[in-house]
Amino acid sequence: MAGCGADANAESIVATRAGRVRGTVTAGVHAFAGVPYAAPPQGVDRYLPPQPVRSWAGVRDALTLGPTPPQPPTPPPLDFFAPPVPGAEYLALNIWTREPGSARLPVLVWIFGGGFDTGSSGLYDGRAFARDGVVFVSINYRLGAEGFLFLDDGVANIALLDQIAALEWVRDNISSFGGDPGNVTIAGQSAGAMAVGTLLAMPRARGLFRRAIMESGAGNLCYSGDTAHLIGQRLVAKVGVAPTRAALAAAGVERVLAAQVAVMNDLARQPDPQRWGGEPGCRVNMWRPTLDGSTLPTTPIDAVTAGAGGDVDVLLGHNSEEGRLSLVPFRSLDTVTEEELVTAMRLYRLPVDRALSAYRAAHPDAGPGALLAILQADWFYTIPGLRLGDARAGAPAATYMYEFAWRSPQFDGQLGACHFLEVPFVFDQLRDRRMQWLTGPNPPQGLADLMHRTWVRFAGTGRVDWPRYEPERRATMRLDLEPAVVDDPYPTRRLWEGVDLY
Repeated sequence: MAGCGADANAESIVATRAGRVRGTVTAGVHAFAGVPYAAPPQGVDRYLPPQPVRSWAGVRDALTLGPTPPQPPTPPPLDFFAPPVPGAEYLALNIWTREPGSARLPVLVWIFGGGFDTGSSGLYDGRAFARDGVVFVSINYRLGAEGFLFLDDGVANIALLDQIAALEWVRDNISSFGGDPGNVTIAGQSAGAMAVGTLLAMPRARGLFRRAIMESGAGNLCYSGDTAHLIGQRLVAKVGVAPTRAALAAAGVERVLAAQVAVMNDLARQPDPQRWGGEPGCRVNMWRPTLDGSTLPTTPIDAVTAGAGGDVDVLLGHNSEEGRLSLVPFRSLDTVTEEELVTAMRLYRLPVDRALSAYRAAHPDAGPGALLAILQADWFYTIPGLRLGDARAGAPAATYMYEFAWRSPQFDGQLGACHFLEVPFVFDQLRDRRMQWLTGPNPPQGLADLMHRTWVRFAGTGRVDWPRYEPERRATMRLDLEPAVVDDPYPTRRLWEGVDLY
């Protein structure tokens, strides 16, 4: 954890309800790592809702990042981003703050992405937010089967309940770190953004946050109970145990993770983007929030249309060429065939002839691979974001839309404005060598200054420097070397009308 180690020049002690924690202070930023917000999930508790954090005596060190949630290995070349850290206390969070005590600063709680089965909070350094007057909190939550297993046994959406438990911890403790529990923004990217969009719809999350930021995701991936149950049954069959949480817990973590990979491989041979993905160029999204009728009564888009989250200010957006991250590092865009592009359109339930003509007209210089990357961006991120924005048209709180369009020079320029590329700009983390694998060695600091300043302002006030999103105009801030507001920059938007994305 940057700022938490041997180069730190002072220590900081803050009291939480469970006990005191010792962090470090570097360049005026107080940092606390691996602070538990719930009890370690062990035994059958791995597959049950989070339990309250256990109190401790004395002062607990919060100097280094804690364990990461159990997950399958990340394939190269992405495996260096957040190496796994073993250990039981992975329901924990990290905090950066400028002023512990009674400062009442705005709070931003970050939910990481990774397809709901990989990732951790350790990749995200919150010191720039703290430097600029925002208390930054990054959280871990359970992934894969531990977070999303559905057996139709009255338990569902454990990962989202983890996130709610973390938000409750923030409500109860963040004032000691200088944060205002009444001015909390939840934010996330990719699966994290989809979690944010889902939390908007969850009754148990109401009142825990005032604002929401969704980067490349809009609460648009969720399962029906039937599909989630099918996935759960396949998993327990692969493990070879009875369909109970106790039996899975007894089987051990490694057997369950191996079974997850096996089921994902099976599903990849049955591509279905409206259920679990696996279309050309896309991975299987095997784990998703489940419409269980209780924790998540209805789809986020239906809940928002009915008024859920109407009092929450929202900033949401996407990157221009999201799909290039899943295509370029693993295969050349030039190897994508016309047949694969057509297959993806067919699986997305688009009218193929009209869709081909429309996408080629909108992007006349793009070959099949480049078009597939844009098509994937529309399916997963752009169109769901627009629908969420449209659903909030009558909401009293503001909605703002952006498109990140700066193109990375990496991979001979083929990486483009890919998935995740906006993150180092938002975090003002351009000097991080891991981020430079995406941005290259000389990304534009001016764009990072603008984006980071915008996110800080939104967390504090709920406002940004461009017009609200309304369906009549669809004003969108295009973030590039020369940022500009563009009205309705979505030439293929109408193709998706009537297509079920949820």
